[in-house]
Amino acid sequence: MDNRRMSQAARRMLSLAGMSWPFDTASKRLEELCHIQVSDDTIERVCQEEGERAGRWTTESDAPARAFTQAKGQAEFYTDGVKINTVDGWREMRLSVLAKRPAALPATPQQWKERVLEEPTARVAVCAIAPSNVVGSSWKRLARGLGVAPADPLSVIADGAKWIWIEAAKRFGPDTQWVVDVFHVSEHLHACGKTMHGEGPPARQWAEAQLERLIAMEGPRFIEELDRQIDAAKETAVREALEKLRAYVNENRDSLWYATRLAQGLPIGSGLIEGACKNTIGARLKINSARWRVRRAERIGSLRCLEYSRQWEAFWQKRAA
Repeated sequence: MDNRRMSQAARRMLSLAGMSWPFDTASKRLEELCHIQVSDDTIERVCQEEGERAGRWTTESDAPARAFTQAKGQAEFYTDGVKINTVDGWREMRLSVLAKRPAALPATPQQWKERVLEEPTARVAVCAIAPSNVVGSSWKRLARGLGVAPADPLSVIADGAKWIWIEAAKRFGPDTQWVVDVFHVSEHLHACGKTMHGEGPPARQWAEAQLERLIAMEGPRFIEELDRQIDAAKETAVREALEKLRAYVNENRDSLWYATRLAQGLPIGSGLIEGACKNTIGARLKINSARWRVRRAERIGSLRCLEYSRQWEAFWQKRAA
């Protein structure tokens, strides 16, 4: 089968196979499942062509915007990176997701682990291997394209990477709510606990207790608590560990309003983007022995993002029109 003489239905099937499996595996499975003989090179060419179209379509078509505007809930923005092996070495593919989610039932700080969040009613993902300023500028275009105005409520939920906060501050409105992922904060607390108490249950118990205090007290009040612990510390190593923790918390003090968000039924963790990085990007682009050219990796990533965004059907309907 030659990719120049192929129906849209065939191109759709090859794109699905090529974005799901390595191209040689896709060729074998298409023959077994559909009795179609097509080379892995042809599958790759079709995926590259359709992936380029998919990337443009996601930001230019009105179909994602319609779905996003009609969805219920408050807008949430997530971003994170996945290391991809390219011909130029390991590069970070940055995945960004704009989602909407209805508020969950209010929860107390003690209930934060057990509460159940509502599923997103809409989500649109884009990916790129590019400098932070280029990625940041795409966020503004994405938000505008999906109808998210600067004055609309928006939560930016991410880890503590500085480039994310710098770029997000440039691209989103002044009323944006900044949220450091609670699990990344927990990692810093556990690292401090190990320095103070060594490996084992005492360190874990201390860190978990401090995390519950932080969630309940929120950033500014918890810093006061740390100041009291620092003043009371008698060992140099303990004092230095607490001071390091304080510097981290102070740097993010305006992004730690966990108790308030729990009471409002809003998320305090970035599990959505963690899962998307692993299952949408990593599951296909980090396979063994794969080395990508940057543009080719981005095109496969665009096909994967299309499916993750629940726009696969809309894209192919437009292609068939």
